[in-house]
Amino acid sequence: MLKSARKQEKDPEGRMPLVEHLRELRNRLAKGLLAITAVTIVALVYSEELMQFLTRSVPTCPPGVNSNGGNCAIVSFNTLMAPFSTTIQLSLTAGLVVASPVWLYQLWAFIAPGLHKNEKKYTYAFVGAAVPLFAAGAYLAYLILPVSVKVLISLTPEGSANILSLGDVLDFTLRMVLVFGLAFELPLVLVMLNLTGVLSGRRMAGWWRGVIMGVFIFGAVITPTTDPVGMIALAGPITILYFGAVAFSLLNDRRRKRANPDAELDDDEASSLDLTPEAVGAVEPVGAARTLPEQSTGEHGGTGAQRLNGYDDVT
Repeated sequence: MLKSARKQEKDPEGRMPLVEHLRELRNRLAKGLLAITAVTIVALVYSEELMQFLTRSVPTCPPGVNSNGGNCAIVSFNTLMAPFSTTIQLSLTAGLVVASPVWLYQLWAFIAPGLHKNEKKYTYAFVGAAVPLFAAGAYLAYLILPVSVKVLISLTPEGSANILSLGDVLDFTLRMVLVFGLAFELPLVLVMLNLTGVLSGRRMAGWWRGVIMGVFIFGAVITPTTDPVGMIALAGPITILYFGAVAFSLLNDRRRKRANPDAELDDDEASSLDLTPEAVGAVEPVGAARTLPEQSTGEHGGTGAQRLNGYDDVT
């Protein structure tokens, strides 16, 4: 009996016909979408709790207070469709984030058979370091959010009420979490560029002044606060991670140079040639050449060729 396509032995190098590739891609996408849908449905059930968790950074006004000045804010929906659209947006976002291990694994399982062994090793290392770095940046953003929101609300003029849209608050929170999480991936990208030979540790070390200035400018722009707390909270960890990436790259370049002295040469640069003559050891004596059969004589004075051909004369 013929085996089904699922039970057939797979090629060790991941080769298969185009139809099989498309069928596998369909199955991988279906599994990823199924996981996202399941998490989204659960998030719809607990959407109110998620909204309260994400809007906790906003100091809401108690009942009877109209947000006079910048002490607190009133969070509300401004349009008829706002509650529905905000709930769907929040649930889909939660589905994508929570189900990311599933659909990322499906994506990896589809691409991995076409990668080399070293490429797979680097990918495992990249994913293993990217997840905790992104989580650390997201957690730091969640800690800074209350300070940022209070500073922004404090700019409200006296006698004015600060009425915030819940959709805007959620967008601001998710944007801050995403930006902080991606910013923490910068040192990891530099390390991966060094491992692949694109960027050397010496060049990265020469950029330290510009990188520090750029990181602090980025921290000042991305954190909407007038105090330096938010800027330092973002720029400080990224700077430490950058110097950690430089140290790792320098050590990796030293290891690579020991293994291959020509590793740091450019493609159009010739390697240095070692023209030092080597010491010649003791010369072995060469023995005398053995006499060829046609040059040797037999017992009766004839040559070897004559004896072989039967022409030896007997005296």
